[in-house]
Amino acid sequence: MIAVAIDENVEVVAPLAQGITYPVLVDTEHRLPELYAVNNVPTVMWIDEADRIVRPNANEFGSDMFTELTGIRCEDHMTQVRAWIRDGTLPDDASFEVPDLDADEIAARLHFRMAVHGRRSGRGDVAERHFNRAKELAPHDFTIVRAAMPLTGIDPFGPAYFELYGVFEAAGAPYRGIRRPRP
Repeated sequence: MIAVAIDENVEVVAPLAQGITYPVLVDTEHRLPELYAVNNVPTVMWIDEADRIVRPNANEFGSDMFTELTGIRCEDHMTQVRAWIRDGTLPDDASFEVPDLDADEIAARLHFRMAVHGRRSGRGDVAERHFNRAKELAPHDFTIVRAAMPLTGIDPFGPAYFELYGVFEAAGAPYRGIRRPRP
């Protein structure tokens, strides 16, 4: 197992990785969401030893850290992972095909990239304009909207996050991969 945090700040990720016994990487360039059409976190993909995706993006949890918020426990997913590891059994949804990003989602990711570049170059005006456009194009994409929070001075665990989560839930919790049924 490998965890990948979609973040720029390793110091913020480090406390969240405390006690985790597998590698935790940080994708400061936000490439993983682009490559695998990830629009929300947590997202879990199963990739085998031959680098094949055997189960695509799934809204799964590797721990019960968010159970209070979501009502979802990780045990069902962990049972599936153990069955795959022990005897190669894949869940019925393993053949799910994640749809490609649409034109707005692609444009949103490009605007996000330009915003990050503007921010790193000290061009706050450019960053703000592109972050705002990215959010307009993909308002329910947590890899854009929530990822922009710490980059724009907003606490990603504060009131703005819970407001975003409420809007996401009200929109039917749109997700590009295998959706985890809510209890």
